[in-house]
Amino acid sequence: MRAVTHPVFGEPADVLETTETPDPTPGAGEVRVRLLASPIHNHDLWTIRGTYGFKPELPARSGTEAVGVVEELGEGVENLQVGQRVATGGTFGVWAEQFVARAAGLIPVPEGLPDEQAAQLVSMPFSAISLIDFLDLKPGDWIVQNAANGAVGRMVAQIGRARGLNVLGLVRRSAAVAELAEQGIDRIVAVDTDDWQDKVAEITGGASIIAGVDSVGGESSGHVLSLLGENATLVVFGAMDAPVMQLASGPVIFRHITIKGFWGSKVSTEMDAAKRGQLFGELAQHLSSGVLTLPVSATFPLEQARDAARASLTAGRVGKVLLRP
Repeated sequence: MRAVTHPVFGEPADVLETTETPDPTPGAGEVRVRLLASPIHNHDLWTIRGTYGFKPELPARSGTEAVGVVEELGEGVENLQVGQRVATGGTFGVWAEQFVARAAGLIPVPEGLPDEQAAQLVSMPFSAISLIDFLDLKPGDWIVQNAANGAVGRMVAQIGRARGLNVLGLVRRSAAVAELAEQGIDRIVAVDTDDWQDKVAEITGGASIIAGVDSVGGESSGHVLSLLGENATLVVFGAMDAPVMQLASGPVIFRHITIKGFWGSKVSTEMDAAKRGQLFGELAQHLSSGVLTLPVSATFPLEQARDAARASLTAGRVGKVLLRP
């Protein structure tokens, strides 16, 4: 079968290649899945570069989230059937015609949910709703996030509004304000203007912002911190722009701000089954009602993984880039 691999760590557009590998065989408690579609996430690209929290042995496979069809059951698997469509958000090496996954970690996909949405069901939406749950916010609370036009940023805005939260988003380009408005997402401020903080004050009406989410790093971390009120929490979700956060010590000291890290895979692993089921149920409801949208910007075959990686880094992209067999 064909699989996307990389013999060395490096820039995905330079090191990814499609190779022929043996068909996988599921072990006890596992299933073999035929790939239908898989999105490219930032953490996939970081893993290929060798800069993520998980570093695979080389040569390595790629990809972590997918929707596919069960082709073969391993010993002891009783909760799934051959021919059943399933989604996974934590199976490494899914950028291949077939992959093996733990049966317990697969989620049956409801009828009527398109492959394009099912392929994105777990990682980003579940990270977004887990992040909101992690912050323990109440209806009426204010939260600010940068990278508001990213996948998680859009979902935090959509899910947050459904929960009655006031979500303020920061973006680096003024054009992104209109792009998000077309998706029904407002309360967005571009930081490329001198009066951006005045615009924030106008939107919030001076209300205290009790939580902030930094997904960018660098100077943008300081932008989020500067808007937080007393006893607020700054959550570090990612580092899209820089691995170092530029934070002024004054606000942290004098406003008693708490800084926490958030790694979705760790939070998901430690979450009890009842809570996980509750949050997935809420996501399914939001998808069916149209509250939550999962757009796709482009789709590429596995053989064009390098082109797909380049496309996923395009500024202003709306929606995920998908890989298909």
